[in-house]
Amino acid sequence: MVINTEKRNAVLGRVALLFTTLIWGTSFVVLKNTLDEVPAMYILAFRFTGAALLMLIISAKDLRKLDKKLVADGAFLGFFLFAGYTIQTFGLYYTTPSKNAFLTASYCVLVPFVSWVVHKNRPDKYNVAAALICLAGVGLVSLKNDYSVEFGDLLTLCCGFFYAVHIVMTAKYVKGRSVALLSMLQFAAAGVLSWGLALLTKPFPAHISSGNIWSIAYLCVMCTAVCFVLQTFGQKHTPPSTVAIIMTLESVFGAAFSVMINHEVLTAKLIAGFALIFAAVLICEIKPETLNLRKSEKRERENTETEPRLFE
Repeated sequence: MVINTEKRNAVLGRVALLFTTLIWGTSFVVLKNTLDEVPAMYILAFRFTGAALLMLIISAKDLRKLDKKLVADGAFLGFFLFAGYTIQTFGLYYTTPSKNAFLTASYCVLVPFVSWVVHKNRPDKYNVAAALICLAGVGLVSLKNDYSVEFGDLLTLCCGFFYAVHIVMTAKYVKGRSVALLSMLQFAAAGVLSWGLALLTKPFPAHISSGNIWSIAYLCVMCTAVCFVLQTFGQKHTPPSTVAIIMTLESVFGAAFSVMINHEVLTAKLIAGFALIFAAVLICEIKPETLNLRKSEKRERENTETEPRLFE
């Protein structure tokens, strides 16, 4: 019975992660279409505020754990979250959803190098190889015939740096703390910054169509709160190496939905660039020693399961 439960949770965990990447993949197209009517900063303000309120409900039982250090760390992480999302959203305004999705995925390649600066963990040969392959892929995706870079692509690449810093620092600050509570504080801080910048730069939208109201609600509920729950459950019941492989599909789904919904045309050059970036992310996340470890763990489980049971 225990074994069956573990197998069921293992399957459900992978399904949860797959749905997370699928939902995130739709967000690129949803956000792109919403930008036609609603200014970027107001979309982010609504999104972060809604997400903070939803996470407040989820983390209500942990509110007693709030202290000044946790609030300060949450605000710090919220700044990098705000910076990453803001730059990515403005980048999306000037580029296509598929390019935005794959160029954003380059943050996975940057994480080991940011960790080198923060934690002094030197990147290994696989990280370096992944960085070089990713650079070649970015060149195919972004460089024009005159070797200049599209403005939207450049912004999207910059957002990857802030996401990488956010991931490295989150791993540092989350130890021994409520994940839901820390997430709520991040979203709240990012929401305050978004509202401040939105009100300073543009007037509040005089009209938001019902379709875009639903789009913003989708970004708040599905792409943030629901994905948080699914990702947390999925990571709990799935090996890290498998998690990494599944999560890389976000960029693939982002491009696929852009082609299906926005009828974006992908050239051979773009497809080659996407393939290189995708390969770089896989190399960076899934290394030979990790795969060997998984095989070893699998053999151990099989040996355990095939041993005769003295008690049922």
